[in-house]
Formats: sequence, C-alpha cells, structure tokens
Amino acid sequence: MRIERVDWLDPRAVAQREAMDAETTAMYLKFIEGQTPEVVEGMTEAFAVDPDAILATLLALEGDEVVGHTALRQAIGMPDTVIEVKKVYVAPGFRGQGISKVLMGEAESMARARGASSMVLQTGDLQVPAITLYRQLGFVPVPPFGKYHLIPEAMCFEKVL
Repeated sequence: MRIERVDWLDPRAVAQREAMDAETTAMYLKFIEGQTPEVVEGMTEAFAVDPDAILATLLALEGDEVVGHTALRQAIGMPDTVIEVKKVYVAPGFRGQGISKVLMGEAESMARARGASSMVLQTGDLQVPAITLYRQLGFVPVPPFGKYHLIPEAMCFEKVL
C-alpha cells in the first residue's frame, strides 16, 4: 500500500467521498428523517467543505486501486494551530487491514510538519469502529467545535500533538 497526496477535486478522491457519503447517509437515514428542516439545513452547513480550505488530501492505494481517503483543513472556529481531519474512509473490502491507521499517521505527520498544536475531528455515534480507532490513536472527546454544534449529538475529538 502507498499513500498519495492529491488535489481535493481529484476524481478518485471525489469518488471516495461519494462512497463515504452514501454509506453514512444510509447509516443515519432514520436520524436525518427525524430532524426538522432547520436542523437538516444546519447539518448540511456543518458538513460543507470549501475546496479552497483543504490543506491536503491523501489517498491510500493498493496498486492502482484507491482503498482509502482522508484530508486536512484548518479547523473552523479554532486557533490557527488546530488542524481538522476530514473524510477518513476505507473501502469496505479493505477494512480491518490497518489502512485507516496509516492514513491517520500520515495526516498527523503532515499536521506536525505544519506546526499544529492539535488535530480535531467529528464523527457520529453509529461509527463505532471509527470512534474506537480515534481513541486508540490518542484522541479524546471534546465539545463540538466550528459548526458541528448544529448537529444534534455531534461527537468531536481532539489529539494534542
């Protein structure tokens, strides 16, 4: 496996995010359907990503096949030294092989190289394997940051570097 840095709009990266969005939308469908239009609008706003705000996009590849994705951006509403991890995703057939750990390790190295004091991220309570991974990597729960307060029961984590 190798890690490749690409543009946020690289078609392979876009395809990974679309797969992730399809999976998480299906996972949280009942939750989403139970929300008011205002809450859904807030969630959409909180999850929006400005391509110009992305600091790095990483793909994990097995040969020519893309098997994972993550990205980094300046954390919204946080000090300049805080970097947010976005869109950590490993294709279903490749889970359990340590790919997410490699992606997170590379993301952490990049954040440290940028002089970051910490990394933050947001996930959902149904993504138990992701929560377990983040805790194993030293992330601890923190209050919602940026616009994640617009998401009921948002789960945010931070790792001090």
